[in-house]
Amino acid sequence: MNPLFGERTMNQENTIACKTPAVELGFHCSNGPVDQIIEDLISSAGGIRRPAIVRELILAALKAGQEDEGQFDIKLMNTALKEMRYTAKVFGPYRHKHKVTVFGSARTPETKPLYRMARQLGRELMVAGYMVITGGGPGIMQAVNEGAGPRNSFGVNIRLPFEQKPNPVLQGNPRNILYKYFFNRKVAFLKEAHAVVLFPGGFGTLDEAMEILTLVQTGKHDPIPLVLIDEPGGIYWDRWFAFLEQHMAKTGAIDQADLALFHRVDTTAAALAEIRRFYRRYHSLRYVGDQLAMRLTRSLDTAEASKLKKRFADILVSGGSIAPSGPLPIEAEENDAVDLPRLVIDFNRASFGRLREFIDAVNRI
Repeated sequence: MNPLFGERTMNQENTIACKTPAVELGFHCSNGPVDQIIEDLISSAGGIRRPAIVRELILAALKAGQEDEGQFDIKLMNTALKEMRYTAKVFGPYRHKHKVTVFGSARTPETKPLYRMARQLGRELMVAGYMVITGGGPGIMQAVNEGAGPRNSFGVNIRLPFEQKPNPVLQGNPRNILYKYFFNRKVAFLKEAHAVVLFPGGFGTLDEAMEILTLVQTGKHDPIPLVLIDEPGGIYWDRWFAFLEQHMAKTGAIDQADLALFHRVDTTAAALAEIRRFYRRYHSLRYVGDQLAMRLTRSLDTAEASKLKKRFADILVSGGSIAPSGPLPIEAEENDAVDLPRLVIDFNRASFGRLREFIDAVNRI
C-alpha cells in the first residue's frame, strides 16, 4: 500500500455513510441544505482556492457514493484523485522549471552504449537548465537520472510485481511518486513536460510513444518536441518509422504530415538541438473561441505572415487568415503571456501534423 494515501478497513468503507434519506444531487445550486453544508465545509477548511471547482469535486464524490452499488468504481475514483492531487503537490514548486520526459527500456544494462547515451543525455539536459522526468526504474530511466542527478530528477513510478522499483538515484527522493494506475502516471509524464525523448524499449516505451502521438495528432495535447533517439547505426526507430510510413501513411490510416510530429536522431547533442530548435521562436499556444493564438518569442511581420498563409492555407477554415497580433482580450484580462507577440490563426482544428510543420516553418524564419 502506498503510504502517501492511507488505507481504510472494509468496515470503515461501509459504515461512514449517514442514515438520512438520499437527496438527488446536481451541480447547480439546487441541493437544498446540502449546498449550505458544502459551503460551510469549504469556509471552515480555510485557504481553499477556486472554491466553485472544489464544490463540484465534493458534489461529484457525493454523487459517486450514491450511484456506486459495488466498491470498485468509487475506490478507483478515490485512489485516482489522491494520486493526481499528490502529483500536483510534488510538481507545483517546479512549474517554472522546464522539464524533459525520457522513456526507454527498464532492461538496458549499464554495459550497453544506449545506457551511456542516456546518462550523457541526462547530464546535458541538466547543464542546459532542464529537469528530467523518468519512470523512476532501472535501465534507461536510471541512466538518465544518474546523468541529471537527484536534485534535477523526478521519478514517475508504478507498482508492478516485477522489475519496477525506485532506482538508487531516486531512493528516498521527495520527487519520486509511486502510482497504482498507469493512466495517472501517463498524465504526469506528459502534463509536466516541455519535450519528450524516447530511447528504444519494449511494449511500455512503444505504448508511451503511440499515446503521445495520438494526443498530439488529435489536438488533445499541444504540439511538443518528440525526439526518438538511437545509437549511431541503430535501426530500432528506423524500422518503426518504416512501419508507420508503409502500413499507415501509405494506406491512409494517418496523414503523411503526421510523420512530422516526431524527429529521429542518433546523438544526444542532436536530441538537445531538436528541443531547442522547437522553441527557437515558438513559445506556446492557446485557443480563444474559434481562433488559435500562437505565442512567439520574436514577432513576425505582416509579409512573413502572408507567406505562411499562402503555404499553409490548407490548415485554415474557409476564408481564414494568419495575422500578427498582440494578446487577445481574454489573454490580456488574465495576464496570460501578455508580453509576447502572437500569430492569430483561424485553424481548422483538424490538421495537427500540418500544424507541427507550421511551427517548424515559423522557427526557421
